[in-house]
Amino acid sequence: MVINFFAVLVCAVLSLVIGFIWYGPLFGKKWMAMMGADKLSEEQKKEKMKGMWKLYLTQFLLVLFQMYVLSWYIGTLSDISSGVHTAFSVWIAFIIPTLASASMWSGDSKKVAWSKFLIQAGYNLVLFLICGHILGVWM
Repeated sequence: MVINFFAVLVCAVLSLVIGFIWYGPLFGKKWMAMMGADKLSEEQKKEKMKGMWKLYLTQFLLVLFQMYVLSWYIGTLSDISSGVHTAFSVWIAFIIPTLASASMWSGDSKKVAWSKFLIQAGYNLVLFLICGHILGVWM
């Protein structure tokens, strides 16, 4: 099995684009309120933004690894499953339980915990389905 590293890179970059849209125009205000960022002063916001590039870089590297592993799964299971099906299976078997556990034990109210869970699960579902398709087609 050969992994298409260009497809993996495209998916990692795409994760940042989808994240920008998901946590920006779509759910940004709600997400920022749940994270308490709406209560920060302008000075506090500017201070937090200073080191943000490190977080984006770390996130990119983590997703790059994640997409590499997803590509491997898709390549390994290609005779019995499509890229989208494999990505959905990984999402429901690994991502959902992990996010659910993090939400249950977060100490947030049920409403906030559910909101965080649904926003994050939705982002990951969209990301995995799109990337599963890309990785499956570009194998």
